[in-house]
Amino acid sequence: MDTGSVLEAYRRWAPVYDSTFGKVAAAGRKHAVKLINERQGRVLEVGVGTGLSLGAYKPHLTVTGIDLSPEMLAKAQEKVERQKLSHVDGLHEMDASQLDFEDDSFETVVAMYVMTVVPDPDAVMAELERVCKPGGEVILVNHFSQEEGLRGLIERRMAPMAELIGWHPVFPVENVLVRDDLRLTERVSLRPMGLFTMLRFVKEPGYGRGREPLKASIRGAKGAVSKGLSGTQPAEASPSGGQ
Repeated sequence: MDTGSVLEAYRRWAPVYDSTFGKVAAAGRKHAVKLINERQGRVLEVGVGTGLSLGAYKPHLTVTGIDLSPEMLAKAQEKVERQKLSHVDGLHEMDASQLDFEDDSFETVVAMYVMTVVPDPDAVMAELERVCKPGGEVILVNHFSQEEGLRGLIERRMAPMAELIGWHPVFPVENVLVRDDLRLTERVSLRPMGLFTMLRFVKEPGYGRGREPLKASIRGAKGAVSKGLSGTQPAEASPSGGQ
């Protein structure tokens, strides 16, 4: 799926996104924003879409949003103006694989329902890592495919329709566990029915020297690391709240 296919898919989705996929994905957005609201500083939302999350950020944060789709951004801008969201300091038409920001610009970088859409996930992960400040967090909310069972079968059957539906049904979690300086600290299965997952990383420059720590994170994402920094909650427990 190339950039042109993505733009065409989201041109079609823009008029109905809020009332369709926007509702399905509401629990994941709510969970991620709740975590971000406990943080400080500048937030970059990559793939801000129609701006469904913008009104939920607390005003002590400074939020910047980017998206590739001008039709989606126009709807996000309408929300900013209608809701008088003064904490949103800019919405920009931008390619997630080529962010026009300086290194180490944001305390928090979040990409919700983005990674299965972009043509080059490796390049996007590199950019998320680059613009995040050391000690900051990168948060992903996304669908990750599974190989086994009925769900795995359905995802494989849907794979040839990626350009039509605008996202890749077959997308293993290992596709985003590729950056040496991002340490995976939490993995949470989200509603509805665990179709989406939140991954939470801390940027620690030099952490992935020799790749062994990264491999340990991949293994740990299914076990101890998935409990998070505090280790208080099982990662696969669905968050409170709903759509």
